[in-house]
Amino acid sequence: MLSARFLRPKSIAVFGGREAKKVIEQCEAVGFTGEIWPVHPKHEEILGRKAYRSVAELPGSPDAAYIAVNRDLSIQIVGELAARDSGGAVCYATGFSEAGEQGKALEQSLLRAAGNMPLMGPNCYGFLNYIQGAMMWPDQQGGRRVERGVAFITMSSNIAFNLTMQRRGLPVSYLVSLGNRLKFDLHDAISTFAEQDEVSAIGLYVEGISDPRAFQRAADIARQYGKPIVALKSGHSEIASQVVMSHTAALSGSDSLIDALFERAGVARVNSLETLVETLKLLHVHGPLGGVRIGAMSTSGGDMSIMADAISETPLTLPPISDSGVLALKRVVHERMAIANPLDYQLFDWGNRDGLLRTYETFMNEGFDLTISMLDLPREDRCDASDWESAEQAIIEAAQNLKYPTAVMSTMSDNLPEALALRMIDRGIVPLCGVQAAVPAVAAAARIGQLWARKEPTQLILSGTQVELVGEHLIDEARAKEVLSAYGLSVPQSRVVSKVEDGIAAAQELGYPVVVKALGIAHKTDVGGVRLNLTQPADVADAVEHMLTMGRTVLIERMVSGSVAELIVGVSRDEQFGLHLVVGAGGILVELLKDSRPLLLPTNRTEVEKALRSLQAASLLTGFRGRSEADLEAVIDAVMAVAVFAEDHVESLIELDVNPLMVLPEGQGVVAADALIRFVPGHHQTTQAAHLASAVDVVTE
Repeated sequence: MLSARFLRPKSIAVFGGREAKKVIEQCEAVGFTGEIWPVHPKHEEILGRKAYRSVAELPGSPDAAYIAVNRDLSIQIVGELAARDSGGAVCYATGFSEAGEQGKALEQSLLRAAGNMPLMGPNCYGFLNYIQGAMMWPDQQGGRRVERGVAFITMSSNIAFNLTMQRRGLPVSYLVSLGNRLKFDLHDAISTFAEQDEVSAIGLYVEGISDPRAFQRAADIARQYGKPIVALKSGHSEIASQVVMSHTAALSGSDSLIDALFERAGVARVNSLETLVETLKLLHVHGPLGGVRIGAMSTSGGDMSIMADAISETPLTLPPISDSGVLALKRVVHERMAIANPLDYQLFDWGNRDGLLRTYETFMNEGFDLTISMLDLPREDRCDASDWESAEQAIIEAAQNLKYPTAVMSTMSDNLPEALALRMIDRGIVPLCGVQAAVPAVAAAARIGQLWARKEPTQLILSGTQVELVGEHLIDEARAKEVLSAYGLSVPQSRVVSKVEDGIAAAQELGYPVVVKALGIAHKTDVGGVRLNLTQPADVADAVEHMLTMGRTVLIERMVSGSVAELIVGVSRDEQFGLHLVVGAGGILVELLKDSRPLLLPTNRTEVEKALRSLQAASLLTGFRGRSEADLEAVIDAVMAVAVFAEDHVESLIELDVNPLMVLPEGQGVVAADALIRFVPGHHQTTQAAHLASAVDVVTE
């Protein structure tokens, strides 16, 4: 976290040439009242201020320092500042870990030089404090001083620069560009800004999350302080991920796991910078919404059609007007108007402030979670907007009288001037610019409201334990099923044989039909290592003889029939998130369908059921086209059994697949038809798993 001394400096030391001058200029432009000490070895003064030759010549220990010199000199200056007990420093220089091995070594030198002193960067622009006017920033910026506003945390200096130039009325209290995150990472920034009273909400531009567990902790802190978080995560496409890697040398992370983390942490994700800004405006004014019921009104049926289409692509709803509401509206609107939500109130009262006020108040009395009034103003440079003043005044008075969450929204972002946006925010109404950006913003604010309203406490995810994948081994299917069975997973009756005659005897004992499988092969189907639905001894003998050419033992199992669905329940290891579950549509089409959901560990039955119901294949579990309903509780039991196994083997497990998990009709359970486990030998394991690993033939991958 940043210290209050660094975040709200009363003295700033600035090192360098052109960029250092920009820091001074921007501080002066917004009215910073503290001391600024330029440092340059050759200049007597900079921008009319006395220049000092070195850290040693400074008149005191600066609360904050901006270092805009080359990387080698930056390391030296950081060390000298730390020795003088400075409050903290921004390191602007590039050429550190993002530049290869030599840069990584220099970055470690920078870390050692900083010692206990807070350090932001390297490879970053720095931060902007719009409360006290401390502009630790080497460029222009388009913000203004505020008393309260949102905090932006970005992993791109240029994105940060662009955000300062927004003209949508969003008040910003702080903005930080993290750079390489050597000592000050995403979770540190979230925790820092969550504790600031002048911060209303937190917006993130995220390229990667280095410590998901710390991120969740920080988001929990923000929730405790009532600071909602909305994030734009880039890098979900392959090309964008490569750009991120070359940009900051940061891992972009599995996109689906990032989604799962945001869900657990109560963070809403958006897909554009425009929607990020619009969501933050809504959160700044109203906070997370209490529900998804939206009321919308306009003078135009076209506006309402566009709005309705946009809402239909989100979980938001446009509930019908109540019977009493219909009667009340009929008393105040023109007789030709149809009463509905959205409401097209047309132009009969346009210019009539009192008439519009009656319409707005009556409509808003329906108690929507957010009432939206469409308001597009004409161009200021070519048109006269005076006819729109009555609508503005009426919506302001209605909102103040009724206290319901209220927004004005323009169909296009160009049509809501910044001056109007600022007036609306001052009066407790959120100005939303452009339907396509604003409607997803409303959905995001409602999503945070839903996540914050969860009754079950969220579990802190497992740490992303790093495992060196050397000498990984594969436990054969028979042993994998045996160990998973001990955790409560239902498996078919089976026998392991090494002779043809033993295979025939096993089939007779188990009862036909049976399945014959080769053991010690990961993808048996691809090499003809599975034969299904065998009903005759001769067929079994032929299958066993064939399978013994692939390995020393063969698995004979009772055939599972009557399933209503086939699922996959797996465990994978991610470089950042460590072990996590995957549930999805299973069977031989698993890679083709790609219908799956990740689950972070630890998980619970509620999360598992939600993931299962979110699958495209979920209809198979609920009686698709007259089929029997699936035994959903047994499916959840199976997933939880795999989850507990994974948690018990977090140090050694690499991969686990149960595919297919045969889902039987309600009350009949589930059966794991196939299973695979990869582990790293030599790590701590449960006694049973270690025994099984040593007792079975393994295949080195």
